[in-house]
Amino acid sequence: MKIKRHLPLAVPICISLTCVLLVGYFSSRPASSEVDFAVPLGLPPLEAHQRPVKNQVELGRKLFFDRRLAFNNTNSCAMCHIESQGLTSNQSATAIGMEGRSLNRNAPALYNVAYEKSLFHDGRETDLAQQAWAPLLSPLEMANPSIGNVVDRIRGFADYKGLFEAAFGEHGVSMETIGTALASYQRTLLAGNSRFDQWRYGNKADALTENEKHGFEIFTGKGNCSTCHTVGEKSALFTDGNFYVTGVGYQTAIGAGARVSKVQLAPGEFIEVKHEDMKSFSAPVLNDIGRFAITLDAKDRWAYKTPGLRNVELTFPYMHDGSLSTLEDVVEFYDKGGYEHDAERVLHPLGLTQKEKSDLVAFLKSLTTAEDKAKHSPYR
Repeated sequence: MKIKRHLPLAVPICISLTCVLLVGYFSSRPASSEVDFAVPLGLPPLEAHQRPVKNQVELGRKLFFDRRLAFNNTNSCAMCHIESQGLTSNQSATAIGMEGRSLNRNAPALYNVAYEKSLFHDGRETDLAQQAWAPLLSPLEMANPSIGNVVDRIRGFADYKGLFEAAFGEHGVSMETIGTALASYQRTLLAGNSRFDQWRYGNKADALTENEKHGFEIFTGKGNCSTCHTVGEKSALFTDGNFYVTGVGYQTAIGAGARVSKVQLAPGEFIEVKHEDMKSFSAPVLNDIGRFAITLDAKDRWAYKTPGLRNVELTFPYMHDGSLSTLEDVVEFYDKGGYEHDAERVLHPLGLTQKEKSDLVAFLKSLTTAEDKAKHSPYR
């Protein structure tokens, strides 16, 4: 079983940030000290270059919550990646961008992004600092016309005076320092030390209920979930980082996907909305062909990266297009073997009993970590 969550994809942006960012630009650490925090139980140690630096984290957090980074001063990173909603957004199936424009992917959760080897759910970026510029320049998301426009505007904000110098010394405000600051903050968004971690890695036998323990047996056994959502002996990121076709993107492309979505009005309160009824106030959404857009390899049509499952209870709706509203819906989807498609099948019917499905959902909910209150918006 694989639960798909994917970064929103706007229109293709023909820009190679890799060739612009200087190799080894920040290979030496600035005077600012590393953030004093321990990696949560259940996660692997961070490599030396991944450990966030205090002044860079504080600057990155300010940028992350700042609506002025959008061209019309109305949208921030944090408006789609809401901590109280699992660092995603629960209000709609797919993300809503600049001036209400529709994106074709669900906003992803950012937990444990520090460990990711490829970014976006089609794997088109491999560096977190470079990745930050895609939403900043996307006409559907933050709609800035150029890198220089963003740099010049931030240089003009009085409340940023001295902050870049404190974080990066003589480098000041630049394409590289903006991306690096945002990346440094995002590397602090670690989710671990859940009840599952306390049970598996903390030797607390009573941290999970018997139903949750049985759910873990299904997860690693009959359900075949851990084949892609991997669990190690010392840590678990719940992803192998690979790309698979489950049929969701294919069904949407041929017009056979779900025609009704559940929309949450309040915690636990959903209504069903027909897609046809939303056409009058929603812009047409571009087709999404998954990793094929990056590799041009036919086998990658409608393939998406395996997401991690930390705090998955909070990160609904699910799949890259937000087409499944609840964990129960997701388990049913994989129990049936996914959707029909014309690629090589990696999913097959599981034949789970109702008890096994219920316990599997209970286990998934044991992966929830308490919200970090310190990361709430400074602009409230």
